[in-house]
Amino acid sequence: MVWGAVAIAYKIVCPLAQQTSLGARLVSSAVFFAVGTGLVCHVRRALIRELRQVRRVAGAAQSVLLRPLPPRVDGLDVAAAQLSADRGAGVGGDLYDVIAGEHGVRVVMGDVRGHGLAAPATVGALLGGFREAAHDEPDLAGVLRRLDRTLARHLRQRAREEHPAVSGRDPDHPVAEEFVTLLLLEIARDGEVRALNCGHPWPYLISGDRVEPGCRTDPLPPLGLFPLPPDLAATSCGPLLPGESLVLYTDGVEDARDARGRYFSLPAALRRVARHPTHLVPRTVVSALVRHTAGRPQDDMALLALRNDRSPHPTSRAPASAGRAAAHRTG
Repeated sequence: MVWGAVAIAYKIVCPLAQQTSLGARLVSSAVFFAVGTGLVCHVRRALIRELRQVRRVAGAAQSVLLRPLPPRVDGLDVAAAQLSADRGAGVGGDLYDVIAGEHGVRVVMGDVRGHGLAAPATVGALLGGFREAAHDEPDLAGVLRRLDRTLARHLRQRAREEHPAVSGRDPDHPVAEEFVTLLLLEIARDGEVRALNCGHPWPYLISGDRVEPGCRTDPLPPLGLFPLPPDLAATSCGPLLPGESLVLYTDGVEDARDARGRYFSLPAALRRVARHPTHLVPRTVVSALVRHTAGRPQDDMALLALRNDRSPHPTSRAPASAGRAAAHRTG
Protein backbone atom coordinates (compact mmCIF):
# COMPACT_ATOMS: atom_id res chain seq x y z
CA MET A 1 0.00 0.00 0.00
CA VAL A 2 2.83 2.40 0.84
CA TRP A 3 4.58 1.80 -2.47
CA GLY A 4 1.28 2.24 -4.34
CA ALA A 5 0.56 5.47 -2.47
CA VAL A 6 4.00 6.79 -3.42
CA ALA A 7 3.35 6.08 -7.11
CA ILE A 8 -0.11 7.71 -7.04
CA ALA A 9 1.12 10.75 -5.12
CA TYR A 10 3.92 11.30 -7.61
CA LYS A 11 1.52 11.08 -10.54
CA ILE A 12 -1.00 13.51 -9.03
CA VAL A 13 1.12 16.00 -7.07
CA CYS A 14 4.47 16.24 -8.83
CA PRO A 15 4.41 18.74 -11.73
CA LEU A 16 7.14 16.78 -13.49
CA ALA A 17 4.78 13.87 -13.94
CA GLN A 18 2.44 16.08 -16.00
CA GLN A 19 5.09 17.08 -18.51
CA THR A 20 5.62 15.25 -21.79
CA SER A 21 9.25 16.12 -22.45
CA LEU A 22 11.83 13.37 -22.80
CA GLY A 23 13.56 14.32 -19.55
CA ALA A 24 10.27 14.28 -17.64
CA ARG A 25 9.37 10.88 -19.05
CA LEU A 26 12.77 9.47 -18.07
CA VAL A 27 12.36 10.75 -14.51
CA SER A 28 8.84 9.31 -14.32
CA SER A 29 10.07 5.97 -15.62
CA ALA A 30 12.84 5.94 -13.02
CA VAL A 31 10.34 6.71 -10.26
CA PHE A 32 7.94 3.95 -11.29
CA PHE A 33 10.85 1.53 -11.74
CA ALA A 34 12.00 2.29 -8.19
CA VAL A 35 8.46 1.81 -6.90
CA GLY A 36 8.12 -1.51 -8.74
CA THR A 37 11.50 -2.71 -7.49
CA GLY A 38 10.60 -1.84 -3.93
CA LEU A 39 7.29 -3.68 -4.25
CA VAL A 40 8.98 -6.79 -5.66
CA CYS A 41 11.58 -6.75 -2.87
CA HIS A 42 8.85 -6.42 -0.26
CA VAL A 43 6.91 -9.37 -1.69
CA ARG A 44 10.11 -11.41 -1.88
CA ARG A 45 10.92 -10.76 1.77
CA ALA A 46 7.38 -11.71 2.76
CA LEU A 47 7.61 -14.99 0.81
CA ILE A 48 10.98 -15.81 2.35
CA ARG A 49 9.54 -15.25 5.84
CA GLU A 50 6.60 -17.50 5.03
CA LEU A 51 8.90 -20.20 3.60
CA ARG A 52 11.03 -20.14 6.74
CA GLN A 53 7.92 -20.50 8.85
CA VAL A 54 6.75 -23.46 6.77
CA ARG A 55 10.14 -25.09 7.15
CA ARG A 56 10.03 -24.61 10.92
CA VAL A 57 6.60 -26.24 11.02
CA ALA A 58 7.85 -29.11 8.83
CA GLY A 59 10.84 -29.56 11.10
CA ALA A 60 8.57 -29.70 14.14
CA ALA A 61 6.35 -32.28 12.42
CA GLN A 62 9.41 -34.34 11.52
CA SER A 63 10.65 -34.30 15.11
CA VAL A 64 7.27 -35.62 16.27
CA LEU A 65 6.87 -38.32 13.62
CA LEU A 66 10.48 -39.40 13.06
CA ARG A 67 11.71 -38.30 16.45
CA PRO A 68 15.48 -38.14 16.91
CA LEU A 69 16.75 -41.52 18.06
CA PRO A 70 18.97 -41.76 21.13
CA PRO A 71 22.58 -42.60 20.24
CA ARG A 72 22.46 -45.68 22.46
CA VAL A 73 19.60 -48.05 23.28
CA ASP A 74 20.19 -50.92 25.72
CA GLY A 75 23.79 -51.48 24.66
CA LEU A 76 23.18 -50.86 20.95
CA ASP A 77 24.65 -47.87 19.12
CA VAL A 78 21.88 -46.33 16.98
CA ALA A 79 21.90 -43.83 14.12
CA ALA A 80 19.47 -42.96 11.33
CA ALA A 81 19.11 -40.67 8.34
CA GLN A 82 16.23 -40.01 5.95
CA LEU A 83 15.59 -38.00 2.80
CA SER A 84 12.25 -37.11 1.25
CA ALA A 85 11.88 -37.16 -2.54
CA ASP A 86 9.48 -34.22 -2.27
CA ARG A 87 11.76 -31.24 -1.67
CA GLY A 88 8.86 -29.34 -0.12
CA ALA A 89 8.22 -31.98 2.51
CA GLY A 90 10.26 -32.49 5.65
CA VAL A 91 8.80 -35.95 6.15
CA GLY A 92 8.25 -38.53 3.44
CA GLY A 93 6.70 -41.99 3.41
CA ASP A 94 9.47 -43.80 5.31
CA LEU A 95 9.26 -44.66 8.99
CA TYR A 96 11.56 -46.09 11.63
CA ASP A 97 11.92 -46.29 15.38
CA VAL A 98 13.87 -48.19 18.05
CA ILE A 99 12.37 -48.97 21.46
CA ALA A 100 13.86 -50.89 24.39
CA GLY A 101 11.49 -52.71 26.72
CA GLU A 102 11.10 -55.80 28.82
CA HIS A 103 10.85 -57.94 25.66
CA GLY A 104 14.16 -56.70 24.23
CA VAL A 105 15.00 -53.98 21.72
CA ARG A 106 12.31 -53.74 19.07
CA VAL A 107 12.89 -51.99 15.76
CA VAL A 108 10.54 -50.98 12.97
CA MET A 109 11.45 -49.87 9.44
CA GLY A 110 8.72 -49.25 6.89
CA ASP A 111 7.86 -47.61 3.59
CA VAL A 112 4.38 -46.27 2.86
CA ARG A 113 3.28 -46.68 -0.76
CA GLY A 114 3.97 -43.41 -2.58
CA HIS A 115 5.72 -40.34 -1.19
CA GLY A 116 5.24 -36.65 -0.59
CA LEU A 117 2.55 -34.88 1.43
CA ALA A 118 -0.04 -37.70 1.58
CA ALA A 119 2.17 -40.28 3.31
CA PRO A 120 3.04 -38.63 6.68
CA ALA A 121 -0.43 -39.25 8.14
CA THR A 122 -0.02 -42.99 7.58
CA VAL A 123 3.52 -42.80 8.95
CA GLY A 124 2.22 -41.11 12.11
CA ALA A 125 -0.53 -43.70 12.62
CA LEU A 126 1.87 -46.65 12.27
CA LEU A 127 4.56 -45.15 14.49
CA GLY A 128 1.99 -44.39 17.17
CA GLY A 129 0.76 -47.97 17.01
CA PHE A 130 4.29 -49.38 17.15
CA ARG A 131 5.33 -47.25 20.14
CA GLU A 132 2.44 -48.70 22.15
CA ALA A 133 2.56 -52.28 20.89
CA ALA A 134 6.33 -52.59 21.34
CA HIS A 135 5.83 -52.28 25.10
CA ASP A 136 2.50 -54.12 25.41
CA GLU A 137 2.85 -57.21 23.21
CA PRO A 138 4.91 -60.13 24.58
CA ASP A 139 5.77 -61.48 21.13
CA LEU A 140 6.65 -59.91 17.78
CA ALA A 141 3.62 -61.42 16.04
CA GLY A 142 1.35 -59.46 18.38
CA VAL A 143 3.12 -56.23 17.45
CA LEU A 144 2.59 -56.91 13.74
CA ARG A 145 -1.10 -57.73 14.21
CA ARG A 146 -1.58 -54.48 16.13
CA LEU A 147 0.07 -52.55 13.28
CA ASP A 148 -2.13 -54.33 10.74
CA ARG A 149 -5.26 -53.25 12.63
CA THR A 150 -3.89 -49.72 13.02
CA LEU A 151 -3.28 -49.40 9.29
CA ALA A 152 -6.73 -50.75 8.39
CA ARG A 153 -8.43 -48.38 10.83
CA HIS A 154 -6.43 -45.40 9.57
CA LEU A 155 -7.23 -46.12 5.91
CA ARG A 156 -10.95 -46.55 6.64
CA GLN A 157 -11.01 -43.20 8.43
CA ARG A 158 -9.17 -41.48 5.58
CA ALA A 159 -11.58 -42.93 3.04
CA ARG A 160 -14.60 -41.67 5.01
CA GLU A 161 -13.10 -38.19 5.29
CA GLU A 162 -12.37 -38.04 1.56
CA HIS A 163 -15.84 -39.40 0.66
CA PRO A 164 -18.29 -38.21 3.34
CA ALA A 165 -21.28 -39.19 1.19
CA VAL A 166 -20.78 -42.88 1.98
CA SER A 167 -22.41 -42.29 5.42
CA GLY A 168 -20.14 -44.49 7.47
CA ARG A 169 -19.74 -47.31 4.97
CA ASP A 170 -16.27 -48.30 3.79
CA PRO A 171 -16.02 -46.63 0.36
CA ASP A 172 -14.59 -48.22 -2.72
CA HIS A 173 -11.67 -45.85 -3.17
CA PRO A 174 -7.99 -46.25 -4.16
CA VAL A 175 -6.97 -45.33 -0.60
CA ALA A 176 -8.12 -48.82 0.34
CA GLU A 177 -5.36 -50.19 -1.89
CA GLU A 178 -2.62 -48.35 -0.02
CA PHE A 179 -0.07 -50.69 1.52
CA VAL A 180 3.10 -50.53 3.58
CA THR A 181 6.25 -52.62 3.43
CA LEU A 182 7.31 -53.24 7.00
CA LEU A 183 10.20 -54.91 8.82
CA LEU A 184 10.04 -55.68 12.54
CA LEU A 185 13.13 -56.79 14.46
CA GLU A 186 13.55 -57.95 18.03
CA ILE A 187 17.08 -58.07 19.46
CA ALA A 188 17.38 -60.00 22.71
CA ARG A 189 19.95 -59.39 25.43
CA ASP A 190 22.09 -62.26 24.09
CA GLY A 191 22.07 -60.64 20.61
CA GLU A 192 19.65 -63.11 19.05
CA VAL A 193 17.67 -61.42 16.26
CA ARG A 194 14.11 -62.36 15.39
CA ALA A 195 12.20 -60.74 12.53
CA LEU A 196 8.87 -60.40 10.80
CA ASN A 197 9.06 -59.02 7.29
CA CYS A 198 6.11 -57.78 5.23
CA GLY A 199 7.55 -57.17 1.76
CA HIS A 200 10.47 -55.03 2.97
CA PRO A 201 14.15 -55.38 2.03
CA TRP A 202 16.12 -57.44 4.52
CA PRO A 203 18.85 -55.55 6.39
CA TYR A 204 22.56 -55.92 5.71
CA LEU A 205 24.90 -57.33 8.33
CA ILE A 206 28.31 -55.67 8.72
CA SER A 207 30.83 -57.97 10.37
CA GLY A 208 34.36 -56.59 10.18
CA ASP A 209 34.86 -55.76 6.50
CA ARG A 210 32.17 -58.20 5.33
CA VAL A 211 28.74 -56.99 4.22
CA GLU A 212 26.09 -59.67 3.71
CA PRO A 213 22.30 -60.04 3.98
CA GLY A 214 21.18 -60.33 7.58
CA CYS A 215 18.52 -62.90 6.69
CA ARG A 216 17.48 -64.77 3.55
CA THR A 217 13.96 -66.08 4.15
CA ASP A 218 11.01 -65.12 1.94
CA PRO A 219 9.02 -62.17 3.35
CA LEU A 220 5.27 -61.95 3.82
CA PRO A 221 3.20 -59.74 1.48
CA PRO A 222 3.18 -56.02 2.28
CA LEU A 223 0.96 -54.93 5.11
CA GLY A 224 -2.53 -53.96 4.00
CA LEU A 225 -2.74 -56.05 0.83
CA PHE A 226 -3.82 -59.38 2.35
CA PRO A 227 -4.86 -60.62 5.79
CA LEU A 228 -2.03 -61.84 7.98
CA PRO A 229 -1.72 -65.64 8.24
CA PRO A 230 -3.16 -67.19 11.41
CA ASP A 231 0.08 -69.05 12.22
CA LEU A 232 2.30 -65.99 12.32
CA ALA A 233 5.76 -66.75 13.71
CA ALA A 234 8.90 -64.65 13.81
CA THR A 235 11.95 -65.76 11.81
CA SER A 236 15.23 -66.37 13.59
CA CYS A 237 18.02 -64.44 11.85
CA GLY A 238 20.83 -65.65 14.09
CA PRO A 239 22.82 -63.53 16.54
CA LEU A 240 24.11 -60.01 16.25
CA LEU A 241 27.55 -60.45 17.80
CA PRO A 242 29.38 -57.71 19.70
CA GLY A 243 31.01 -55.37 17.20
CA GLU A 244 28.61 -56.30 14.38
CA SER A 245 26.04 -53.98 12.84
CA LEU A 246 22.70 -54.26 11.09
CA VAL A 247 21.76 -51.62 8.50
CA LEU A 248 18.06 -51.34 7.72
CA TYR A 249 16.93 -49.34 4.71
CA THR A 250 13.99 -48.62 2.43
CA ASP A 251 13.89 -49.60 -1.23
CA GLY A 252 14.42 -45.99 -2.32
CA VAL A 253 18.09 -46.51 -1.46
CA GLU A 254 18.82 -49.42 -3.78
CA ASP A 255 16.41 -48.15 -6.46
CA ALA A 256 18.23 -44.82 -6.77
CA ARG A 257 19.81 -44.32 -10.20
CA ASP A 258 22.19 -41.81 -11.71
CA ALA A 259 21.79 -39.94 -15.01
CA ARG A 260 23.04 -43.01 -16.93
CA GLY A 261 20.52 -45.33 -15.27
CA ARG A 262 23.02 -47.10 -13.01
CA TYR A 263 21.66 -48.26 -9.65
CA PHE A 264 23.22 -47.20 -6.38
CA SER A 265 25.26 -50.06 -4.84
CA LEU A 266 24.40 -50.11 -1.15
CA PRO A 267 26.72 -53.07 -0.28
CA ALA A 268 29.68 -51.25 -1.84
CA ALA A 269 28.83 -48.07 0.07
CA LEU A 270 28.53 -50.04 3.32
CA ARG A 271 31.91 -51.69 2.77
CA ARG A 272 33.46 -48.24 2.52
CA VAL A 273 32.00 -47.22 5.89
CA ALA A 274 32.32 -50.58 7.65
CA ARG A 275 34.94 -49.21 10.05
CA HIS A 276 33.22 -45.86 10.59
CA PRO A 277 31.57 -45.00 13.92
CA THR A 278 27.89 -45.89 13.91
CA HIS A 279 26.66 -42.30 13.97
CA LEU A 280 28.47 -41.57 10.69
CA VAL A 281 27.24 -44.59 8.71
CA PRO A 282 23.72 -43.43 7.67
CA ARG A 283 24.74 -39.84 6.95
CA THR A 284 27.77 -40.90 4.90
CA VAL A 285 25.73 -43.35 2.82
CA VAL A 286 22.95 -40.78 2.24
CA SER A 287 25.54 -38.20 1.14
CA ALA A 288 26.98 -40.72 -1.33
CA LEU A 289 23.47 -41.46 -2.59
CA VAL A 290 22.70 -37.78 -3.11
CA ARG A 291 25.88 -37.44 -5.15
CA HIS A 292 24.93 -40.53 -7.16
CA THR A 293 21.52 -39.07 -8.07
CA ALA A 294 22.91 -35.54 -8.60
CA GLY A 295 20.64 -34.33 -5.80
CA ARG A 296 17.42 -35.55 -7.47
CA PRO A 297 16.23 -38.74 -5.73
CA GLN A 298 13.06 -40.21 -7.18
CA ASP A 299 11.81 -41.86 -3.99
CA ASP A 300 11.92 -41.36 -0.25
CA MET A 301 14.80 -43.12 1.46
CA ALA A 302 15.87 -43.94 4.99
CA LEU A 303 18.71 -45.83 6.67
CA LEU A 304 18.98 -47.09 10.22
CA ALA A 305 22.21 -48.53 11.67
CA LEU A 306 22.34 -50.68 14.82
CA ARG A 307 25.66 -51.81 16.27
CA ASN A 308 25.96 -54.31 19.10
CA ASP A 309 28.28 -52.60 21.57
CA ARG A 310 27.50 -54.91 24.46
CA SER A 311 30.26 -56.75 26.28
CA PRO A 312 30.77 -60.21 24.74
CA HIS A 313 30.21 -63.34 26.78
CA PRO A 314 33.37 -65.48 26.78
CA THR A 315 31.57 -68.71 25.89
CA SER A 316 28.99 -67.38 23.46
CA ARG A 317 30.95 -66.65 20.25
CA ALA A 318 31.25 -70.17 18.79
CA PRO A 319 27.59 -71.18 19.35
CA ALA A 320 26.46 -67.77 18.03
CA SER A 321 28.42 -68.16 14.80
CA ALA A 322 26.99 -71.63 14.36
CA GLY A 323 23.50 -70.23 14.96
CA ARG A 324 23.87 -67.68 12.18
CA ALA A 325 25.14 -70.31 9.74
CA ALA A 326 22.18 -72.51 10.58
CA ALA A 327 19.75 -69.62 10.09
CA HIS A 328 21.24 -68.84 6.67
CA ARG A 329 21.09 -72.48 5.60
CA THR A 330 17.42 -72.54 6.62
CA GLY A 331 16.79 -69.42 4.50
